[in-house]
Amino acid sequence: MSEQHLPDGTRSLDQQRPHSARVWDYWLGGKSNYEVDREVGDQMAEVVTDVVEAARADRGFLMRSVRHFAADAGIRQFLDLGAGLPTNHNTHEVAQDLAPESRVVYVDNDPLVLRYAEALLTSGPEGATNYVDADVRDVAAILEQAAKTLDFSRPVAVMMLGIVQFIVDDAEAREVVRRFVDAVPSGSYLALAHPVKGVSSEVDGVLQMWNEASVDPQTLRTHADVGGYFDGLEILEPGVVPCAQWRPDDAAVGQNRAVAPWRVCAVGRKP
Repeated sequence: MSEQHLPDGTRSLDQQRPHSARVWDYWLGGKSNYEVDREVGDQMAEVVTDVVEAARADRGFLMRSVRHFAADAGIRQFLDLGAGLPTNHNTHEVAQDLAPESRVVYVDNDPLVLRYAEALLTSGPEGATNYVDADVRDVAAILEQAAKTLDFSRPVAVMMLGIVQFIVDDAEAREVVRRFVDAVPSGSYLALAHPVKGVSSEVDGVLQMWNEASVDPQTLRTHADVGGYFDGLEILEPGVVPCAQWRPDDAAVGQNRAVAPWRVCAVGRKP
């Protein structure tokens, strides 16, 4: 990524160490990444050969879950935590395509993510988007800022795709998820995706490589741990499954358990 492609104010960002949002952008075919991100992304892909497919499967899950919320569940409000760099089919684009009045709040604490979001994630005239600069652990501040755009007396879809693994303490991760779920009313939803351990020895091993090189360490958890985030919620079919298998548009893809089985997801409804 050359400097002429950077939004104003991003020249001082750290280009010496890889960052998860930029590596993820690289795997998705984006241009908002540096050489250090591409190098680490390629190294990881050599070890975990389906990591690019995992990133795309995660994005597909976002699109399908948001479509379900907007088209089938009547959800018009979205809180996207750990939004990452803008790419194709962002949350507000998918939601507002089906329901133009949808309101979306994006949350991230990476300066590059936020500056791109402010430049590119613009709402249609009938809806609204907003951006909160905060660490996902700062639940109270996020909810206070999000309430300027969202009405928390009405159902909200809480999106936590690829963010909870950066809360490395297990108890803290459970508490953060619980507090966001507690903040939304009956009829709200939680969509969550998380990498799991014990499925791929390559994934288990490459995590150490990532944590040694990056500015944002992360952790793997068990399939049961991920299911535990939905305690008290009604988990929608097909349950906790690899992202490619959550209500796929192409049934053949959903049946292919070889597509990144180590990255799982689920959707739960608050009764």
